[in-house]
Amino acid sequence: MGPREVPGVLLVGSNKRSVRGTCNRTRNPIDGAILVVDTLGPELYDAILGSSAVICARGGRTGHMESLCRSRGIPVLRIDSFELEALVDEVTILLDRESVVLGEAEPVTQPSEIPATTFDDIESICVVIADATDIRSTNALTPRVERANSYFIREEFLCFAAALSPIDSLRAGVQEAERYGAAVAAELCSMVKELLPGQRLVMRLLDLRSDDAAQITTGVQVADEPNPELGLHGARWLLHERNYPHAFRALRAHVRERLGADADRLSFAVPFINDRDEFSRLRQNLGLSDDTPLGIFIETPAAVHSAAEFCAAGAGELFVGTKDLIQFYLAVDRNNHLVSSIYQTRHPAVLAGLRQAVESGRDAGVPVHVFALGADVDHYVQHLPARRLMMCTAELRHLAQKVKGSAPAA
Repeated sequence: MGPREVPGVLLVGSNKRSVRGTCNRTRNPIDGAILVVDTLGPELYDAILGSSAVICARGGRTGHMESLCRSRGIPVLRIDSFELEALVDEVTILLDRESVVLGEAEPVTQPSEIPATTFDDIESICVVIADATDIRSTNALTPRVERANSYFIREEFLCFAAALSPIDSLRAGVQEAERYGAAVAAELCSMVKELLPGQRLVMRLLDLRSDDAAQITTGVQVADEPNPELGLHGARWLLHERNYPHAFRALRAHVRERLGADADRLSFAVPFINDRDEFSRLRQNLGLSDDTPLGIFIETPAAVHSAAEFCAAGAGELFVGTKDLIQFYLAVDRNNHLVSSIYQTRHPAVLAGLRQAVESGRDAGVPVHVFALGADVDHYVQHLPARRLMMCTAELRHLAQKVKGSAPAA
């Protein structure tokens, strides 16, 4: 029997044209293998990072683990669930054809598309990373992307990399919460030491939805919510979790002790927040003085309309999290492949919301960073008053290589 090609949808691309490898169904790390799973979740963190590619049956382009893959340049292909069983031994993922070939595949010769984007109209780039490795690889780019002047890490990704179980620690009492904060601080300090002069690091405070938290929590019960995307996470969870302030204060104390003056190169941002009242209560809950900078993530329509008030209340900077914002503007679950065609990153309503957030920050003199998938960078720069972007590590590297490759010879 000859090779068979199974069509799919490419959720995360890379600068490769194809990937060939042995299928890994064990859910354990196997370096260089192609991970085959029904759904990506945080419990697969190590297996994902060890893979050359991922094939799954569920999920969207902007899920949390898909974002991890995008940061590391690990392609993700989604195929119909009934086709997963046929994936055994070696297979080839054809990225340009958005398919997987069972058996021997023909060599891929079609060149990849070169994006039109350059860095000319971009003032700064906040690079979304998974760990310190991404800082080193970005700073090693030749020529260096000078606009990549800040790095962004999610607290939950930091926990995955350091094998920390935050809910277990926070629910075990004040002492364990403080130990957790110290462990997070140690990871952050190692990242700050990788920064070049003029660069800084931003940590988004813990934002574990209950479904993700349940996958990495073993000692306590995690509430089973009917709709975790619209449930107790982000700022509302931070206000609800009584021991998180102890962890956060321990984190900041250890950072100041270990980094000294360089502690100012680290800042924090609040996830999934709606209005000024939540912002004020959270600052008070975390024990932050009025002159301590704290960023805001704009991820809901309510937050877009509150952007000017956030700035007036002392928000140090705004980060527009388009992945969540798009799903709430369009009422489209970003992880549901059945409605993926409706999830439009350039929908007029989405662009209007992005424009409002950017203009609110600009009018108040507060920096605004807009997250953009690689395919949307040029469009956002051309159609929004946005000159500060966020993008994943691998997409920045790919864009930098293309820009370098298309530049005229000296």
